[in-house]
This record gives sequence, C-alpha cells and structure tokens, in this order.
Amino acid sequence: MAKYSLIIQNMVISSSLDAELPLSRLASSLPNVEYNPDQFPGLIYKLKDPKRTALLFNSGKIVFAGGKNETQIRDGLDTLVKTLKKLGIQVNEKPEIHVQNIVASGSIPFKLNLNTLVLKLENVEYEPEQFPGLVYKLPERNATFLIFSNGKIVCTGLKQLNDMEPAVDDLVKRLNKVLK
Repeated sequence: MAKYSLIIQNMVISSSLDAELPLSRLASSLPNVEYNPDQFPGLIYKLKDPKRTALLFNSGKIVFAGGKNETQIRDGLDTLVKTLKKLGIQVNEKPEIHVQNIVASGSIPFKLNLNTLVLKLENVEYEPEQFPGLVYKLPERNATFLIFSNGKIVCTGLKQLNDMEPAVDDLVKRLNKVLK
C-alpha cells in the first residue's frame, strides 16, 4: 500500500444536453453568467448551489467543473437541467457524463531538490522564477504532476480515478530511481 494519498480537488466533464441552446436568451435570463460571443463562443454560467461552473454552447454541448466526485458533478448538472427546463428549454434530463480531467493534490514522502530533478528526469519543465513547482509529465499515463520541494504534488490529466494510484506509484518509482 502506498505511503501517500491524493485528494480530488476538481473534476471536469463534458456532456451534451441534446438540444440547441439559445445562449443570448440564457445570458439575459440567468444570474451569474458571462457571455461575450466575440471573445468566446460559449456562455459561462456559475451556479451558486451547488457551486459549479458550466460552459454552455449553442450546440447543447457543455463542459462542467467544480465537483470533487461524479455525484457532485451530477447534482450540479441536475440543477442546470432543472433551471433550463424552468426557462422552457427542453433538454435531456439525464445527460451522459464523460470525465475529461481529474485534478488531485497530496504529498509524497520526499524532500526534493527540484534543480537536481530537472537534470535527471525527462519530460520536465522548471522555471523557478515563474512558478515554484516542477512540471513533470508521464505521457504513458496521460498524467502531469506539479512537484514541489516539500513533497507536495498536484496530479492532473487523468480521466479515471483508478488511474491515480498507478500514476503516483510510477512517479515515486522514478523519483526513487533518480535520487539514489
């Protein structure tokens, strides 16, 4: 068993409401929206309860973020669907969810010299003047890690929760290998 744990901070999903959305009408009917089609083709809708953010597109496609698990995402999506139905927009009541990204944070049992790691690892970016963490990509796992000198990490890029532990295991193995 691993000596580290990750806590899900955010999930991003995509979905389709199977209906065209009148974004201009929604922009004038909903609170907490940003809509500037000259800048971005979608409407940004910030739900208050549950606190989530939805990007809505004319096609009915949506991107939804802010939940820490699929239940929280589903709750927010259900709230969005109910809101749209109250406005007379007929949409799919139970749209399919496709996880696009999971962001998790945690720590590993290392104090790290990031300057040394940048010399010993591949797929690394480190600009300490810009950002205090090292960016390490594990392309075979589709995972990207932010690694900090105190052992704190952030993992992003994964689409399934069960891929998280193997990705961190690979990270720890590689760190052990280069730190010997």
